[in-house]
Amino acid sequence: QVQLVESGGGLVQAGGSLRLSCAASGHISIVDTMGWYRQAPGKQRELVATITRGGFTNYADSVKGRFTISRDNAKNMVYLQMNSLKPEDTAVYYCNADILQGYTIRAYWGQGTQVTVSL
Repeated sequence: QVQLVESGGGLVQAGGSLRLSCAASGHISIVDTMGWYRQAPGKQRELVATITRGGFTNYADSVKGRFTISRDNAKNMVYLQMNSLKPEDTAVYYCNADILQGYTIRAYWGQGTQVTVSL
């Protein structure tokens, strides 16, 4: 089995910063693309940022210039540095990873971590 465990969420004032971390563990051959998604109350889950194994990144327009995604392939970890946070960034943030197990690649999700940005 594979587990994704997020950490680093919390309550922060607008303009502040938080860093999320996600660790993948278990029966893993290779961790391919990793990413962060978020879901605010009453809204659909949306992409925040993704990063390929080679380091290519993609960001939602709403976070460009404020958030930075990075990863450590040796540790099977992905990070999300969030700066200049806004109240509209409030959501549950989920880690996602495409993981190769043997000859099969599957998408896995973490349990989510709450980020709350106050005025």
